[in-house]
Amino acid sequence: MVDKLLKNGMIVTVNKERKIYYHGAMAVTGDRITEVGETKELEEKCKDAKEVIDLDGKIIFPGFINTHNHLFQTLLKGLGDDMVLSDWLATMTFPAAQYLEPEDCYYGAMLGCMEGIRSGMTTQVDYMYPHAREGLSDGVIKAYKELKIRGIFGRGCMDEGLNFGVCPAITQQPDQVEKDLVRIFDTYHNTENERIKVWVAPAALWSNSEKMLKMLWDVTNSYKAGFTVHVSETPFDRMATKALHGCEGTDCLEKLGILGDNVLMVHCVYLNDKDIRRAKYYDLKVSHNPVSNMYLSSGVAPIPKLLNAGVTCGLGVDGAASNNGQDMIELMKTASLLQKVDTLDPTVITAEKVLEMATIDGARAIGMEDEIGSLEVGKKADFVIFNPYLNPKAIPVHNPVSTLVYSSTMQNIESVAVDGEFILKDGVMTTIADEQKVLHGAQKTAESLCERGKITNRLDGHQWKSIAF
Repeated sequence: MVDKLLKNGMIVTVNKERKIYYHGAMAVTGDRITEVGETKELEEKCKDAKEVIDLDGKIIFPGFINTHNHLFQTLLKGLGDDMVLSDWLATMTFPAAQYLEPEDCYYGAMLGCMEGIRSGMTTQVDYMYPHAREGLSDGVIKAYKELKIRGIFGRGCMDEGLNFGVCPAITQQPDQVEKDLVRIFDTYHNTENERIKVWVAPAALWSNSEKMLKMLWDVTNSYKAGFTVHVSETPFDRMATKALHGCEGTDCLEKLGILGDNVLMVHCVYLNDKDIRRAKYYDLKVSHNPVSNMYLSSGVAPIPKLLNAGVTCGLGVDGAASNNGQDMIELMKTASLLQKVDTLDPTVITAEKVLEMATIDGARAIGMEDEIGSLEVGKKADFVIFNPYLNPKAIPVHNPVSTLVYSSTMQNIESVAVDGEFILKDGVMTTIADEQKVLHGAQKTAESLCERGKITNRLDGHQWKSIAF
């Protein structure tokens, strides 16, 4: 018996044929998609459906997959404006990170995931690199469990980089990290109907020793997990990596033996042609974070070159301290327009390709393309109901993919389902008793963290900045 039949809508499947059913329906049984097709056909086949949802012309997309984040940074929105990455790290992010408590990480994750869900995000990859005290990982994973989002938790670390502004309080030695990694893997990996997974996420190549990185790679493979790391984000990144390891970018990964289809490189703004060829050869994946790269003036990642070379590229919102949001809708539009203006070529990337990056390519980037990323029979029922009538920006609809990427807002995301269950239904978060209470709690937590970290660039401590001519 079918649990849910969603009918009379547009179903953008992103399957191998990229089929769109303009008068379509989808059936869900348990946590899986059991039928996708025309409404007339599925109405006949699914007469015994327990729940029938008439979409009335709304659009179903696969759930959006965010391949990179730092959820604790949602507490730091707006504090890192108008800084380059090295200053942003040394003067705001690292000082705040050393005072993080488990409750801070919980509220940061709740806030970031709630915003993400409201923008259609069903899968979240967090990258938690500072660990000044025990239990920070557990705060993030607690939020994953409560919200019932599909979450990958990347346990990060640093044991180098003091000469480049890393705070000693957030560094750890390899044996400490390994002990906690094993605990987290054994406690949380593949729990909650396998919605929660654990990965390894060293902060950067330049902030981790060879000993640390090799240990992390060994742990990754012993648990058959994933390894994600910032690579070539800025010229500083490449310079600092070379200073520590004697080489940079993918040369460093090759030297260390960190290679394979379970490696997700983040940012990759300054990859050269040799890096790109190596990424294709070893099937290294890329997380593209255009809003963050623009915010920190890091540069424009060579996405067209990567795509033409056959490298898998997903999308990442990055931490809210270098984005000021967690909005997948904004991310998709930015990803397209940035490449067009950089290349002066309006054809260099399409709305359809950007949607692929947010769905099936994102799934491939995290090794889950057989489970999520498209609306196909047998896959997990992770999907988004998009209602164009909730905001005039999205009307008229002539091409549902173009509408999503270029002409919509978070308001258009009406419902979001993970594992076949709605975690956002008709604009209401279903897994939280009082959403306002969480938002107020996050505000108070953010204020407290700034006080502890002695961060004064807020309220009356912020100086007005104007462009000087």
